[in-house]
Amino acid sequence: MADIIRTEELGRCFRTTGGEFWALKNISIQVPEGRLTILKGRSGSGKTTLMNILGALDKPTSGRVFFAEQDITRLDERRSARLRRTQIGFVFQSVALIPMMTALENVEYALRMARAKGNRRERAMECLRLVGLSQRFDHLPQEMSGGEQQRVAIARALAKNPKLLLCDEPTGALDYETGKAILKLLQDTCRDTGRTVVVVTHNSAFTAIADRVIHVREGSVAAVELNEAPLSADVLEW
Repeated sequence: MADIIRTEELGRCFRTTGGEFWALKNISIQVPEGRLTILKGRSGSGKTTLMNILGALDKPTSGRVFFAEQDITRLDERRSARLRRTQIGFVFQSVALIPMMTALENVEYALRMARAKGNRRERAMECLRLVGLSQRFDHLPQEMSGGEQQRVAIARALAKNPKLLLCDEPTGALDYETGKAILKLLQDTCRDTGRTVVVVTHNSAFTAIADRVIHVREGSVAAVELNEAPLSADVLEW
């Protein structure tokens, strides 16, 4: 199994009034292509900092990150932006939809930003159908539930056909049943399309649905678990 992401002795230091703070220390991990990987850790463990570096939103202080065998730590900001725009999709706890745009327009806007070719509106509708929202295409964010807004955010992230989907606490603001449906959608996206999905979470129960779990503790990798028989998200309980 090929790795879409590989890091070598990754470190991230922030300089504060109290001195240096190393949020990440000697992180060497692999994220397999076409699988669901979970970055698990408590608040403040460094997992979101790690996700930001994997997604080319931030650069490490030391070490290297390889995305599809390309050393992305050497990219300038223009090329980093192009990588994010075309090959990486992001889903955050705060969905950040544009409030004056409908669901369809929000997804279509992401395609414009990615400079996608072809019929953008048709592709946007296809992605809304994929997440079960084709009947809500003309609704504004404030006219949708939290779960529906998160589905639009996932459709937006998938629209440009990214190689990698990075999700930071995607169920954190949702109720139990809606959160479980979002996890099932992410798991199905991985299984049905072969797209790599990485979910950042503090919830230990979520680890049962992953192919690989990377435990992050105090800025370091505490353990890596491989799951040969992941549970389906629709039977998950927490």
